[in-house]
Amino acid sequence: MSGIQLGAVSGSILGVVAPGFTSSDLILIAVAVILVAFSAFLAYAETGLTRTSRIKASAMVEQQRKGSQKLVELLEAPSGFLNPILLLTLVSQLVAATLVGIVSEHTFGGVGVVVATIFEVLVIFVFGEALPKNWAVRRPEVAALRSAPIVVGILAIWPIRALSNGVLGLARLISRSSRGSISSSVSEEELLAMADAALEGDVIEGGERELIHSIISFGDTVAREVMVPRPDVVALENTDSVGEAIDTVLAKGFSRVPVFEESIDNIIGLVFAKDLLSALAEGRTTVPLEEIVRPTHYFPETKPVSELLREMQVGKFHLAVLLDEYGGTAGIVTLEDLIEELVGDIVDEYDQEVPEFQAVEGGGYLVDGSLSIDELGDLLEVELPEGDWDTVGGLVLGLLGHLPEQGEAAETDGFLFIANEIVGRRVTRVMVEAKPSNWDQEDTQA
Repeated sequence: MSGIQLGAVSGSILGVVAPGFTSSDLILIAVAVILVAFSAFLAYAETGLTRTSRIKASAMVEQQRKGSQKLVELLEAPSGFLNPILLLTLVSQLVAATLVGIVSEHTFGGVGVVVATIFEVLVIFVFGEALPKNWAVRRPEVAALRSAPIVVGILAIWPIRALSNGVLGLARLISRSSRGSISSSVSEEELLAMADAALEGDVIEGGERELIHSIISFGDTVAREVMVPRPDVVALENTDSVGEAIDTVLAKGFSRVPVFEESIDNIIGLVFAKDLLSALAEGRTTVPLEEIVRPTHYFPETKPVSELLREMQVGKFHLAVLLDEYGGTAGIVTLEDLIEELVGDIVDEYDQEVPEFQAVEGGGYLVDGSLSIDELGDLLEVELPEGDWDTVGGLVLGLLGHLPEQGEAAETDGFLFIANEIVGRRVTRVMVEAKPSNWDQEDTQA
């Protein structure tokens, strides 16, 4: 059969399949199919590469898995492969859709628009996006290893690299020009939700999630919330002798002790344990502390702990005195107190570890009166009332409006707060339990 006869036969077949369908249309469809297949590979590669961490890639290099070295090179700079992949995917899908639209219009006329739309939705989305990405999600490491060498080869093609860099440069220029009018931010709630989601997805561990929460809440914490309050401050008078100060330091285990003149509201400085030891070695045990006292630093009790931590690092001091609005001593704060707010309690050989809260039989918790209401709220999973208090003891005083007797209870958010232990004028231990259905507000005795 001659070439003319073969062309006539193929043309007649195409005419039967679809009137007006030519060999040129067949070539365009073939090109569109190739572009969709290329788009599918790019979607597969993108998902596999973005879901594989550098740590996993390094581990695969140690296992000497094929393609792992190329994978590490790509993951060192994710934007170097991600942007060209996204650009090529977009170009492939747009060109494929355009070619199908041309063939459909030429072959079917006005109905061709419908045919092209169905093709673009079913074929391009399903086979060019959804299926390859689902395959890669199931086995991202395998997808990353298989696609990494090919992606490296694609990126080595100069026109592709130049086109991608040119488009990205234009995007950055537009971004800079609109930066003043368009801004985006992520709220603290969104960051906390992302940390919780990462924990559920086994991306991070529970301790890492707690650290993220602590770092975020650290910016909203003021010094008053983490300080040692004035009644608990161990201080010495400036007229006390070195010998008396040594006895106090040995009994309490502190390396720095505030020194006051006449009243604790007038702290004049600090005495260091090493200075006391030096004076002891020199036989100056009767020397008053005012001769060896060192200056200290003063801050308002409302100072954010993030700023205070930074100033303590720059100034290289470990203890600061916090003042109330009237200039009196509100308490003291140490560098350890600030760090514990981030990483949790740090217990040393001198600390007498007493749990801030413990579950009791029959339900409920026995908590320390100095426990933060934020921590208790997290424990109970409720939003406790806010006011002029930071601690559970302060909450009880605020709810009752007077100094309670032992066993007196206050109620809020479906819980009873029972004054379990009172020392002087402080509520030091509180029993927290669910409010019984028959509880009466007048029944204030537990």
